[in-house]
Amino acid sequence: MKAVRLAAAAFETCVLLLVLGAHPLTWAQAAAPAGRSIYTCVSATGKTLTSDRLIADCSGREQRILNADGSLNRIVPPSLTGEERARVEEHERAASAARNAKIEAARRDRSLLTRYPSEAAHAKARAVALDSVHKLLRASEGRLVELAKERKPLTADAEFYAGKPLPPQLKARLDANDVSTEGQRLQIESQRAELDRINKNYDTEFQRLKKLWAGASPGAPEQQADASAPAR
Repeated sequence: MKAVRLAAAAFETCVLLLVLGAHPLTWAQAAAPAGRSIYTCVSATGKTLTSDRLIADCSGREQRILNADGSLNRIVPPSLTGEERARVEEHERAASAARNAKIEAARRDRSLLTRYPSEAAHAKARAVALDSVHKLLRASEGRLVELAKERKPLTADAEFYAGKPLPPQLKARLDANDVSTEGQRLQIESQRAELDRINKNYDTEFQRLKKLWAGASPGAPEQQADASAPAR
């Protein structure tokens, strides 16, 4: 019975305010239970709407959420269209990717500083990396010289059969020498390319390390790292 009386009283208040010409927001405040928020917006036709929840007719328009006393609580922006939502999501993905890239760059920089606390440490690591490939290169070049020596007597023997088919055994040995020689040449090209790759990698690391040793923050962009380096 008490609830019925309260509802009746609220209804009578709304009717009275409406008769007196009160603003819709005023009677929405009067009808709203204590502590409840009031939602209000202006429709596309210019009509002010109020409710105790988000207003469907204003989904594409700004809605204001008011406290029970009429003060502004917050503003709900218009709902996004599919295209607008796609743009927002793409922006958020790009921002997330940028944050992750910055975190990864800082991790790499800290790893570099841990491995190479000084220029001497970096130079030593470069020398060790290059030395292992130089050993392989020298071995390949030595084998190539041996194959050239092995081929000389085979070539001399083949001269006796000028214009005639070579004996199967001699031909097989010449063919095997050709295959081995080509294989060693390819290995030498690969090993020289590896030396170039190692040097370029250490050159890039060294340029970054110089900035970090000079005080640049790990993960700082190159422009910022350049600005933080002391003038010479």
